Amino acid sequence: MSDKPAIVVFGATGYTGGLVAEALVRRGIRPVLAARSAEKLDRMSQRLGGLEVRTADVNRPETVRALVGRGDVLISTVGPFDRWGGPALDAAVSNGAQYIDSCGEGPFIKAVLEDYDDAARAARCALLPAFGYDYVPGNLAGALAAREAGAAATSLDIAYFATGSLTRGLSSGTQATMAAGLHVPTFVLREGTVGTERTARSVRRFRVGDRQRSAFSVSGSEIFLLHDHLPTIRDITVYNGWFPSMSRVFQAAAAGVAAVAALPVGKRLLDARAARQAGSAGGPDAAGREATRSYVVAVARDARGNVLAETHLEGPSIYDLTAELMAWGAQGVAARQIRGTGALGPVQAFGLDALRDGCESVGLHRIDAGNSTQQSVQK
Repeated sequence: MSDKPAIVVFGATGYTGGLVAEALVRRGIRPVLAARSAEKLDRMSQRLGGLEVRTADVNRPETVRALVGRGDVLISTVGPFDRWGGPALDAAVSNGAQYIDSCGEGPFIKAVLEDYDDAARAARCALLPAFGYDYVPGNLAGALAAREAGAAATSLDIAYFATGSLTRGLSSGTQATMAAGLHVPTFVLREGTVGTERTARSVRRFRVGDRQRSAFSVSGSEIFLLHDHLPTIRDITVYNGWFPSMSRVFQAAAAGVAAVAALPVGKRLLDARAARQAGSAGGPDAAGREATRSYVVAVARDARGNVLAETHLEGPSIYDLTAELMAWGAQGVAARQIRGTGALGPVQAFGLDALRDGCESVGLHRIDAGNSTQQSVQK
């Protein structure tokens, strides 16, 4: 490893990539900006103080491989990842670079963990998929709830919410991921084994502040990562509650979309629609982001279904939180503060207490759900 590894933001001219680059600059880091358009890169570079730029395109994998060398840190925000995420992942493993992405797609996360782990260990590099709002808060909340519940805990339910209005609060990339997710099977942990079921098959209510809100089942990295970290946990389900009053509607829609996707022509149409959404630029401006906050709940239960512990975390908007988490994670990886190599979850990479402190530092705090009073995340 070099003494001063480069931190490269691939997809820097996109919505999430731009926020990550800005977060790094606020930390005093001068990242390398990488994307397809030299013109956009130059404009962004000047706005952020004259940063180094490099052009790269997933359709020319050799240009992506040229972005990093051994010990560098490659941050990938180029999605949908199932479609465009492979070249950056291959580049990191081939060159022995550290890797962090903003993926929220279950199949891609599964591929990172199962198909690239051995190669990453052999290359002595670490791969940290889904290191943003998807799914760092849930890994933290779930691990804290399980630790507080103790050995009697056998199941975790983890739910992601956003408080405030999402009318202007979703980027085109997020909408594309949600649309695609309706016809992709959801990963769940049942009896200690990872399996799949239809997205939104389950709907559950959670306490959010002083209200009960509904959420429907989705994939999450917690299914794979917390099972390995928490051996007594046999069942994990992850939920999305962004539109709580629409949870049953999403459940019905997911069943219909799954039926359409089962037909070859239907799947092609759905994939084309998701690609068009992903290709459109933009996301909420600063005012739109300030109008929302992220909120994550983890509930640990025993074998009889009794609640043993709950953890509630609240932080900035899903996009601001993603940018700050990825910047914090990249800085820690560059400083060699991670534990081990291969495909790692946030708890495995940094340790639970260091992850807790890092999340606190970027504004993700534990709260008392009864009165939404902020409190320090306790050990």
